[in-house]
Amino acid sequence: MMTIKQFKDDALAHFSYAIVSNGEMALVDPSRNPMDYYRYAEEQDAKIVAVFESHPHADFLSSHMQIHEETGATIYVSKLVGADYPHKTFDDGDTLTLGDVKFSAINTPGHSPDSITIVAVDGDKTALFTGDTLFIGNVGRPDLREKAGNMTSKRIDLAKQMYNTIQTKFTDLPDDALVYPAHGAGSLCGKNMSDASSSTLGNERQGNWAFKDQTEDEFVEEILKDQPFIPHYFGFNVDINKTGPENVQRTKWANKLKLNIDEVEEGALVVDTRDEEAFKNAHLPGSINIMARSEKDKYETWLGAIIQPNEEFYLVIDSVDKLEELLERTAKIGYEKQVKAVVTLSSKVGKKSEQLDVDDFKKNKDNYTIVDIRNKSEVEEGKIFEDAISVPLNELRDNAAEIPSDKPVVVHCAGGYRSAAGSSILDKKFQNTKVYDLSEAIKDFK
Repeated sequence: MMTIKQFKDDALAHFSYAIVSNGEMALVDPSRNPMDYYRYAEEQDAKIVAVFESHPHADFLSSHMQIHEETGATIYVSKLVGADYPHKTFDDGDTLTLGDVKFSAINTPGHSPDSITIVAVDGDKTALFTGDTLFIGNVGRPDLREKAGNMTSKRIDLAKQMYNTIQTKFTDLPDDALVYPAHGAGSLCGKNMSDASSSTLGNERQGNWAFKDQTEDEFVEEILKDQPFIPHYFGFNVDINKTGPENVQRTKWANKLKLNIDEVEEGALVVDTRDEEAFKNAHLPGSINIMARSEKDKYETWLGAIIQPNEEFYLVIDSVDKLEELLERTAKIGYEKQVKAVVTLSSKVGKKSEQLDVDDFKKNKDNYTIVDIRNKSEVEEGKIFEDAISVPLNELRDNAAEIPSDKPVVVHCAGGYRSAAGSSILDKKFQNTKVYDLSEAIKDFK
């Protein structure tokens, strides 16, 4: 009997899986920290013997190498990855039996040239672990490998490969095959995904646009349009996943902790994860406010979109109670080795943010330079302020020079989360211009 458990990382909208049969367990696309899988193995009285990687992921680091080192499990991955860690190749025609479950591989390029779908069959039950190839309601984006360091591939070529994958690779599989993707709605590895966490192949054949009768040109045009932005860290993570990420417990706890500090060296990069109210009341000069209040805050994504791989930074937390959580979240994208120290602030820290007089702004918008930091696709759906200058948040540090400094600056996004980061970035750039965060007051203007 095959038991499948789905694990979800809400912040990255990432799904991973454990498949158990007769005391043996296989994992698919595991998250950076393997402890939840180890706990589940203990609950099931099962031995982890296999780890399947559907492809080298761009948006998180996997624990495949750590799991191999700590459990002895064999890692299975396509030969096309050219993986630099101990593994067995798993491609078309390759099979593995685990308990009563027969696993096989289908090469399903499109999101990446080395993607595989893992097929698990137990009697009349079929499960497809589709990685970033087939999502619920959509397919994986084909444009991430153009910036993937050592593993580049062109988006047009991958889009055409995805067309062929969807047209030909799932044909012989039954309608009742369960579809378990590596991501859901909210991930930047695709667009317009369903909120559902699983589906059947029959449902996808009926409802997923990619299965519609269409030409290759029509498919390529549709898959390439309106894709989300690509954070800086994506190529960095692809390359590390190909090499094999380090043990996360060792790397995250190698960080220094400094308590009650009131300054850091001049020019140092500081990422402050506290709530915007606490940040605006007092912060270190030049800090960037990337809030991490809960998993609903996409801290990982925006850390990796604003801060470059290998840029060193201080990480500000509001309490030592947050230490483990913030190191964990930072490590998901491999940035824990860039942390110079995790710090809490002393009461002497006095840098405050300017507070916007919203009533004055409503009456005298012409007296301000308005900066819209929403994504390009959001702006294309309609501007909130006609005269706003549009610079997406992920480009703001590089393109702040486009923004005039002759008037006070008001920064807005769609709901208030991103504008906390955007206004802090511009406050750092502009020495003599007041910078305001419109924050949640943006709701008054929609």
